[in-house]
Amino acid sequence: MIATSVDTSFTFAPLVIVALVAYGWVYTARWRTSRAQGGPRAASGTRLALWWAGIAGLFVALISPIDRLGEQFATFHMVQHLLIADLAAICLTLGLTKWILRPATRRIHRIEKAAGPFGHPAFGVVAYVGAMWLWHVPAMYDAALNHSFVHTLEHLSFGAAGLLYWWHLLSPIRTRMRLGGMGPIMYMASTKVLVGFLGVLLAFSPDLLYAYDWSGTKWGLDAIDDQHVAGLVMALEQSLVMGVALAYLFFRMLSEADAEDERAERYGAA
Repeated sequence: MIATSVDTSFTFAPLVIVALVAYGWVYTARWRTSRAQGGPRAASGTRLALWWAGIAGLFVALISPIDRLGEQFATFHMVQHLLIADLAAICLTLGLTKWILRPATRRIHRIEKAAGPFGHPAFGVVAYVGAMWLWHVPAMYDAALNHSFVHTLEHLSFGAAGLLYWWHLLSPIRTRMRLGGMGPIMYMASTKVLVGFLGVLLAFSPDLLYAYDWSGTKWGLDAIDDQHVAGLVMALEQSLVMGVALAYLFFRMLSEADAEDERAERYGAA
């Protein structure tokens, strides 16, 4: 088979670069203020590192060769989607604290109430699963490949759905509808199974679904192999993220239970 050349250049997107720098600068300024006023407990170095890891994830997805490769491979397009909707969203959410979110902290419950059904965790599931399935419908997927405006809309929807989804699990603020007990497990299982099933469908589809139809091979892959690898990447990533997230939530639950016990003992003694 004839090997087809591959473009591995960076994407120069001034607006995206300015936005990423702005996100990092604003957060770092808030982090310094929080640390000065509340000490290390209000803003640890780990939180700062997580926020910048989220920024780095977005940079890799939108500026690095991953973006250019996503125009040529379904596999890298899938990696780009998962970086935006999962890994970057997780890091950015974990980087937040009550101190850094002030004065919005006191308004979260009002915003949540005003949002009605859109503020419910069930909508987070619908938004995340819906975005993943919608943008993998062949007509929508190919439109994103061929039109820059549609591609930008795709990225924005993945980012918004990912942040909303992970906010309900990892928010530093105890919202009115925060998931407890078996809630996080059901929340994640319903989502990750549905999205993982999409990955399985792509991995075992006998037909080429998207407009990656090149002659020969690229990096040893023909077009249908590339689609199969993309599906496997999605299914595997969903499983790994669910496992790690559930372990984190379990340890957080234990930590919060210990803190509640300490509070009860302190106030009981008083």
